[in-house]
Amino acid sequence: MARVLVVDDDATIVSFVEMALGDAGHEVRTAANGAIALAIAETQVPDLILLDMRMPVMDGWEFASRYGARSGPRAPIVVMTAADDAKSRAEQIHAHACLAKPFDLQALYGCVEELAPGGSCSTKLSAAATS
Repeated sequence: MARVLVVDDDATIVSFVEMALGDAGHEVRTAANGAIALAIAETQVPDLILLDMRMPVMDGWEFASRYGARSGPRAPIVVMTAADDAKSRAEQIHAHACLAKPFDLQALYGCVEELAPGGSCSTKLSAAATS
């Protein structure tokens, strides 16, 4: 199963995702902002990052920039956002996919199965957006 890092300041979303993915057998770590997420990613490389964009301390844009600039392996990023332009937000940071909030369990499971090692996601962005 996958090691998933959930980065979101909304405790309800974090709890929902953590419970759903944990029940499915995935190892889930959580961070309330990008700064905490960077520290976690340094000690345990995730297989997938589920990233909110608007958070205090360090938002999703800054996290993606700093995470992308670091050396070593990097996990695919899925943007989770309530913004009307979820796909545009994901493209801005060269994310691999997006989940528009509110999302259902099947969309969440689909992204994890597809983007974690050996899977695929129906909300995957085009190759041009991720290159």
